[in-house]
Amino acid sequence: MTMIQGQTPRRSRRGEFWRRTWAMLVKEFIQLRRDRVSFAMIIMIPLIQLLLFGYAINTNPRHLPTAILLQESSDLGRSILRALENTRYFKVTHVLHDEAEFDRLLASGTVLFAIEIPANFERDVRRGDRPAILIASDATDPVAAGSAIAALSGVLQTALRHDHGVPEPASAPFEFRSHARYNPAAETSLNIVPGLVGTILTMTMLIFTALSVTREIERGTMESLLSMPIRPVEVMLGKIIPYIIVGFVQAALILGIGILLFGVPLLGSLLLLAMLSTLFITANLAIGYTFSTLAQNQLQAMQMSLMFFLPNILLSGFMFPFAGMPVWAQWIGEALPLTHYLRIVRGIMLKGASFENLYYDTAALTGLMLLAMAVAVTRFRRTLD
Repeated sequence: MTMIQGQTPRRSRRGEFWRRTWAMLVKEFIQLRRDRVSFAMIIMIPLIQLLLFGYAINTNPRHLPTAILLQESSDLGRSILRALENTRYFKVTHVLHDEAEFDRLLASGTVLFAIEIPANFERDVRRGDRPAILIASDATDPVAAGSAIAALSGVLQTALRHDHGVPEPASAPFEFRSHARYNPAAETSLNIVPGLVGTILTMTMLIFTALSVTREIERGTMESLLSMPIRPVEVMLGKIIPYIIVGFVQAALILGIGILLFGVPLLGSLLLLAMLSTLFITANLAIGYTFSTLAQNQLQAMQMSLMFFLPNILLSGFMFPFAGMPVWAQWIGEALPLTHYLRIVRGIMLKGASFENLYYDTAALTGLMLLAMAVAVTRFRRTLD
């Protein structure tokens, strides 16, 4: 009888333990269902990663933009052009007759390859003089250039063998002169370090400002702002400008370490880089500020920032070659500030690019910044109301 009495309270305590645990479990699921942002992140983040890595990411890029400089109009020149257009590695987007345009397209990043077929090429091939075909590649992204260069020789030799009257000697009837511009040694650090400037600025600027308005609401200081004679744009600028200074400090630190320790060159204008970095920082701050007006708490603001940061990393060209992505992924990438800033910072540092070479990416970055600021001000006004 005593044993039974001792076991009954113990079983009762176990039952109470599982009932309380079950009640807590149900409560958490109810809270998760009500927190729609968190629930959406649970579903969307793995789904987006799966789709992007499955369809958009390609470490062996194809259809890379290529320019052809034809110094003569001949059958062999046209055969080479057709062979390049038929291969999966190259996409001929420009047929040139001017050497200045040849250099400009490479410097601006419009094409990744520029191939020059010299004058009297067909005559020299038929005479066995082995003329040279010049291949200039934008080596700021070594991954994108390597496999295409390796395939180019076979493509062109096959094209010439199908032309009547062209001999088939043991060696090729022409020679390649490959010139990897802007990063001849194919050093990964020259590509990664400038990209890290944009990547770190994107992450930190988004998170800093995404928490700004939600922090005011959670701490109860938003009521003090509402009672002050201040306009929404003034509040936004007052919160954004300090972080612009923080962004400058971060950018200077990364660039300084990159130049001193990794030997990354700065061939272009430091003033131009500073001005366009300000544009990029402001665009990210405005986007983060918009997230802070949409989120109900700091956790949601953080989740939105990470959700936006993920496609920036994968589709901007930082981790994987941008030109090798499918068209739909490139369109998404063009709508991201990091895509344009990577071209700007790599162009200025590695190519010595001027504003004329970067006007497209500058215009796109300006448009994204203005759009983000307009949405941020509108959303903040509604939040105040």
